[in-house]
Amino acid sequence: PALHEGHIVSAQELAVLLQPVFSPSPRNLVLFLQETLSIDDFTYYSESYGNKNPFQNEILQSSPSSLVLPAVDSKATRQLLSFLQESGDWNLTNMTNLDVSHLEVNTSKPNLLVVQLQPLVSGLSEISTLEAMAENDKIIGRLTMDLEERGIHFSAIYTAVRPSRISRRTETMWNLRRQLLATEEDSSSYPPVNVTIGNNTCILFYAGNFSLKANSSVFIDLTNATFVVQNVDISSSVCSNVNTTLSLKYTKPVNGINSLEIRFIMTNKFYEGSARYWSTLDSVEIKQDEGKIATFNVSVISAPAEYSFHCQLVGTSTLYPARLIPSNSEASNWDVFISSFQLQGFNVENGQFSYANDCTGFFSPGIWMGLVTSAILLWILAYGVHMIMQLTANSRFDDPKGPALSVPQTE
Repeated sequence: PALHEGHIVSAQELAVLLQPVFSPSPRNLVLFLQETLSIDDFTYYSESYGNKNPFQNEILQSSPSSLVLPAVDSKATRQLLSFLQESGDWNLTNMTNLDVSHLEVNTSKPNLLVVQLQPLVSGLSEISTLEAMAENDKIIGRLTMDLEERGIHFSAIYTAVRPSRISRRTETMWNLRRQLLATEEDSSSYPPVNVTIGNNTCILFYAGNFSLKANSSVFIDLTNATFVVQNVDISSSVCSNVNTTLSLKYTKPVNGINSLEIRFIMTNKFYEGSARYWSTLDSVEIKQDEGKIATFNVSVISAPAEYSFHCQLVGTSTLYPARLIPSNSEASNWDVFISSFQLQGFNVENGQFSYANDCTGFFSPGIWMGLVTSAILLWILAYGVHMIMQLTANSRFDDPKGPALSVPQTE
């Protein structure tokens, strides 16, 4: 499909655009990953240096099918590798030495070749950057030619972790005074997980990053499976006016784990002290491969029943404002990392989050530092004014043209 240059492809859109690579079955895929790259680099270096054009490969023109995305959200590219791994049963090969002579490809199984290209030299002359791009182009050419000579059919992706050129947004410059205290909306935001019974949505869950670590060694990134491709089973979730459970079930999230279920257990109670209902996340449970359940107690995750709950960092780390505290021996084997966490299990209206009760109180550490610093400066100012007001002038002055001034010792 044709995409205009002003459109930034989100992670969800990228997953849809890459579906032809995985259907009807995963094929051989080569991912050329560079540290920085922008669509403008192809035009700038090819036109500015004439015969020294670093892009000599004709792979894009010779390909029977090609797609160029002028702008992709940086979060989508950072999570691209994990998304590709979850999209098929690949034989993963990481190439770091960039030597294709010893490359072995087993054609009986789909292969995912990840080629880490050398980073571009930043801060030095453009000639150094040009040479680095030319060398990367040669590496791409050698590998693709080697696969073609072997008769291996493959798809290739050439991208980077972050852009090398960031264009200035004119609308931000015009509204600079208003934008100083505003937060720019994330263009790669995806819809939250929603549990709907009938026509009513009863649970909403969103996270910018949702990751686990088992036994301090196996890292499990569930962000794409939960929100982007939504390869998660929520049919076991339970909704009521008193007790609500969000159940997230995953099938083979990583190699070595066949099934994984995560449950968020919430309650809605009336508290006489505040004379209102409050929703509370009581515990989080993790169940792997029908084994024992790891249970975590939860601290400070509560909100009025009409509100949602939001916290920037939630997990097992002691540095997070909202903690998941292990309550049994199985829980000590798990580490949980959740960023931009938002959850609502009661009183969901129109399928959208209500006003969020944040885990950060009004007097944050930054506010306390400002108050203490202001108090110290005010004390210094008050002390200085007080000392100035205590100064007195001499009652008598000596006239150099007249007789000497005599002051008796009795005065």
